[in-house]
Amino acid sequence: MQLQGLIDLRITSKGQVTIPVAFRERLGFLSNTEVEFDIDGEMLRLRKAKGDYSRGRLIVSRMRGKATVGMSTEQIMAMTRGD
Repeated sequence: MQLQGLIDLRITSKGQVTIPVAFRERLGFLSNTEVEFDIDGEMLRLRKAKGDYSRGRLIVSRMRGKATVGMSTEQIMAMTRGD
């Protein structure tokens, strides 16, 4: 497969696109690779996420300091265990 130029792909009803294996192998896009998108006019670019990015870390960083209940860890654990 030629790795230059345009290739036509179809977007599924869930918004998914299958990246051809030759492209994934060349770029090192393995399963669970974190990626980011960039919009440039009418173009959408997909690339590996930079640095220490992960969805989980991003979610945690956004939630940090948002708790409103003044409970200790022990109190929360007791509540979740049903003590």
